Amino acid sequence: MSRAVVYESHGGPEVLQVRQVPEPHAGPGEVRVGVRAAGLNAMDGLFVANRAMGSAFGIAPPAGFGYDFAGVVDEVGDGATGFAVADRVYGGAMAKAVADFVIVATPADTVWHTPEGLSDEIAGTLPVAGKTAAAVVSAIGVGAGDTVLVGGAAGGVGVLTVQLARLASAAGGVGVLTVQLARLASAAVTGTASEATFDFLRKLGAEPVAYGDGLADRVRAMAPGRARARRGTGQDCHDRRRPQPAARRPRDPGSSGCHSRRSGPGRSQDPRR
Repeated sequence: MSRAVVYESHGGPEVLQVRQVPEPHAGPGEVRVGVRAAGLNAMDGLFVANRAMGSAFGIAPPAGFGYDFAGVVDEVGDGATGFAVADRVYGGAMAKAVADFVIVATPADTVWHTPEGLSDEIAGTLPVAGKTAAAVVSAIGVGAGDTVLVGGAAGGVGVLTVQLARLASAAGGVGVLTVQLARLASAAVTGTASEATFDFLRKLGAEPVAYGDGLADRVRAMAPGRARARRGTGQDCHDRRRPQPAARRPRDPGSSGCHSRRSGPGRSQDPRR
């Protein structure tokens, strides 16, 4: 037997239970990962609490819990490719991650080898936040001379977006998540956050700005020019004195918040792009 966090009805944290379940094993084309760390995202709680949200992602009780995980491959099934026993890995398994073991089909597009020097605790927080941040930076097309506004910059997605945005013009968009290299980039980054996190954001190389009423005016003062924005479910990037447009739910798990780019010299300012 092994352990897994499961729930049998929708509700709050009280419906989550640690249960003894049959120990899973890797079948043909599969690998088994012994989970050492699991990361939680806002979406995980929503799936448990909200029937419609869970159904949109094919999740209904009885179900497991969590998406992000990191650990070590301990079984490799016949015909499985890309991984070997003792490989350190991290990735995502919808409604299955908070458990002793996760089964992954290969070839896998949601599990990766953990880079040397990266702890399981850190790797286990990356899949949702990292993929969302990378998608935002790619969609906006950040480059030299741009100023990027990241909503909720001190959160998981925001922190990674700040670093990726600052890397984009220096490393061609390569996802090298190190502060040292980020400081070599030429893209300027502004992030909305509470004042308690301002020093933290400055250490990442971002210029913090308080969210709330008057935000739009503060951002314009910091980075004059025309802005283009991409928005997920976050509300903090909007000036509350103006009507709020309806949010579109992201197709991928996780929330991208609000992210905008001000065009710098030599870059297109066409707001339709």
